[in-house]
Amino acid sequence: MSLYEHLKNRCQDDWNAYIQHDFVRQLGQGTLAKECFQHYLKQDYLFLTQFSRAWGLAIFKSEDLDSMRYAQAGLNAMLDTEIGLHVQYCTEWGITAAELQSLPEAAATVAYTRYVLDAGFAGDLLDLHVALAPCIIGYAEIAQWLAKQPDTLREGNPYNAWIEMYLSDEYQQAARVERELLDKLGQDLPPARLSSLEHRFRTATRMEVSFWQMGLDLAD
Repeated sequence: MSLYEHLKNRCQDDWNAYIQHDFVRQLGQGTLAKECFQHYLKQDYLFLTQFSRAWGLAIFKSEDLDSMRYAQAGLNAMLDTEIGLHVQYCTEWGITAAELQSLPEAAATVAYTRYVLDAGFAGDLLDLHVALAPCIIGYAEIAQWLAKQPDTLREGNPYNAWIEMYLSDEYQQAARVERELLDKLGQDLPPARLSSLEHRFRTATRMEVSFWQMGLDLAD
């Protein structure tokens, strides 16, 4: 079993709560309140800026050129493409770039992003990627899960563009590459090390659950 599958299986209840969260279900059904989605988009912008810092940290934590180049590619993609696309998408939902730049971070955003950065600072490159995996790989699985649900509305769903983005071949391939990296970094781990990674993965997954709930609750 791959490291990723092992980690996911060890926190299956938390993983299901993340993948099948009410926020996700309502998004797929097209019933999610507009204000909830807008709040999520705003906080996701702040999340992406911190996510970029995590990719920068991954360069520092890398011990070979291939790992450094992979992290650099992730950082470049975030700064040069992903954040810009997110700002454009937010504009389509009535959220201006100026508003995004002046937003306060919600408590769930602070908790999640700083946890990921702390995992990287305190641990090694594998610790950092295990903390990042629920986001990178999880969104790909969420899109796949939504596509399989009989009550997911595609035509006429205001959130279909979001689903399509994470169903895209480009994003699905990025998630596959991240899984392969986890397996490469996580070979032949002793039980104690595996246990610590399980804890990191479970905590990051729970942070994702809280991030969805923040969107539903409109809570800071």
